[in-house]
Amino acid sequence: MAAPQGIDVHAHFFPERFLRAIEDGGALSGGSIDRSSPAGPAIDVKGSRTPPLEARYYDLPKRVASMNKQGVAVQALSLTAPMVYWAQGQLGRRLAREWNDGASEAHTAYPDRFVVCATLPMQDTTLALAELDRAAKLPGVRAVYMGTNVNGRDLDEPEFFPVFLRCQELGLPVGLHPFNVNGAERLRPYYLTNLLGNPYDTGIAAAHLIFGGVLDRLPKLQVILPHAGGTFPLVWGRLQRGQKVRPEANKAAKKPVKEYLRRFTYDTISHDPGALRYLIDTVGADRVMLGTDFCFDMGYDRPLDIILDKGVKLSRADQAKVVRGNAARLLRLR
Repeated sequence: MAAPQGIDVHAHFFPERFLRAIEDGGALSGGSIDRSSPAGPAIDVKGSRTPPLEARYYDLPKRVASMNKQGVAVQALSLTAPMVYWAQGQLGRRLAREWNDGASEAHTAYPDRFVVCATLPMQDTTLALAELDRAAKLPGVRAVYMGTNVNGRDLDEPEFFPVFLRCQELGLPVGLHPFNVNGAERLRPYYLTNLLGNPYDTGIAAAHLIFGGVLDRLPKLQVILPHAGGTFPLVWGRLQRGQKVRPEANKAAKKPVKEYLRRFTYDTISHDPGALRYLIDTVGADRVMLGTDFCFDMGYDRPLDIILDKGVKLSRADQAKVVRGNAARLLRLR
């Protein structure tokens, strides 16, 4: 078997110390851990529960074995829903600290296999900035990860700008992930909260960063959009039309929407070779990176297959960029 080459920018991790911290202090904020299932522990926040978290989410040897089968050499570890935004007061910072320290320990144990996308208690930007400065010094930290909104507040809210500014100053890319999806009641049937809500919410976040002027004010900030950019690469033309005819959409952004397409980077999780081909045609092969959504069922078990699919029609040079080169450059792995 050939040595794994891929760098996976969309890989979720739940270290045991993070789960124990929820058990220890989460109750007053409505959080708990249910360990009753043989399939693994589940996080419960105010009645909203994760699936049982199987061993690969926290067992590093099992995780590495799975990566080897996938052809993935390096994962950029990240936290996903329920994030830490539900935690009140200092608990939010404590949970972020435990997750960041646990992920950094994974990097230290396997320095060639894991890097870290630090999580922040964005519900309190003073605490978030303090944790950002602390976590940035931890071994393995190469990026920051946050939700597409923070408890329903959009990312162009002025209170969040100092966090984005500090990320730019530190040279840390910001990866986004759908969270607390808008319109959740209508999307509740058929698992549509994930199937449709996640890509829609990514598009909403991208639009706020553009129309709210965040990307213009921070020209060196790098932002990673999951799930092949969600709706954003598909509806940029509609957004740009809005800039021309609607005063609401023509306030802070200094350029047409098309010119922001390459301000973002994107993962490959489209589940359709034609959609991935469209994304690459739209933003360029140098802006797309391998992702798996490890190890949720909506991710890729064989993430290289879609990149190598004949329908995507990538040259070997462009395949190398998407599989490894682009992420290696963005996460400073060269």
